[in-house]
Amino acid sequence: MRRIFAFPAAVAVVALMLTGCVDNSESTPGGGDSSSPSDSVAIKKNDAIAAELPEKIKSAGVLNVGMANNYPPNEFKDANGKPAGWSVDLTNALGQVLGLKVNFDIGTFDNILPSINGGKDDMGMSSFTDTLEREKQVDFINYYSAGIQWASPAGKTVDPNNACGLKVAVQATTYEDTHEVPAKSKACTDAGKPAIEIFKYDAQDQATNALIVGQVDAMSADSPVTLYAISKTEKKLQTAGDAFEVAPYGIPVAKDSAFTPVLQKALQSLIDDGSYTEILKKWGVESGGVETAAINVAAKG
Repeated sequence: MRRIFAFPAAVAVVALMLTGCVDNSESTPGGGDSSSPSDSVAIKKNDAIAAELPEKIKSAGVLNVGMANNYPPNEFKDANGKPAGWSVDLTNALGQVLGLKVNFDIGTFDNILPSINGGKDDMGMSSFTDTLEREKQVDFINYYSAGIQWASPAGKTVDPNNACGLKVAVQATTYEDTHEVPAKSKACTDAGKPAIEIFKYDAQDQATNALIVGQVDAMSADSPVTLYAISKTEKKLQTAGDAFEVAPYGIPVAKDSAFTPVLQKALQSLIDDGSYTEILKKWGVESGGVETAAINVAAKG
């Protein structure tokens, strides 16, 4: 996702991908510069949809978006420290449809949902997997489908389904950290085998770097993230098995918010006019694109 990988050393490349979350805000006009790989997709305001905005958001003229920008190529910091990535481009496009200035409220991943429920942010955009557990806290507008993809050092065979006793890196508080790898580890111990040793990192670049330098045997992340990391590490890494557990990404919004149907319409308009697909293609992640901006897909099975 980023264009800051000009350094020859793989470790330096990954280290520059991100430096972790910072508690600050970055404001950009909807659809403004997000350091994307090509010119921004031009999006026009949809007056009919914008007219349906809740008065609080409409009068403020700002869309406050909670984000942890440490998960390339979905969302990260560019060379100037600004939000970048395909989800940033998509958020800016939503801002343009709604005629709102986008304010990226950058913080830690686990603070985003509380910030939404506390009224600080109108929505989140940080590669949230829509799960039944999370749907108890917020509603999700589903915008992408991503699987889980493991990676291992080039030349080293690792089977995600037979990883007992291995060291595996994950980004803390992601689905891979809270559900996927722990479940695999439990299956190991239930079978009388050694547990998987889970190494948790605050940022995805740290997890990737740990794998490159040999601190761990493998890493687990969402498929677009893993594939992007592999492409930017000079063939130091390889996929370990195929992608699995394909699940929806969702934009979290406060439960039963009047903003939810408006945002859903805005996203669907981008899907229908092709802008959504154009954004995904810019980043090479179009394989996970959806045709419908559905709500709470996890609850619908």
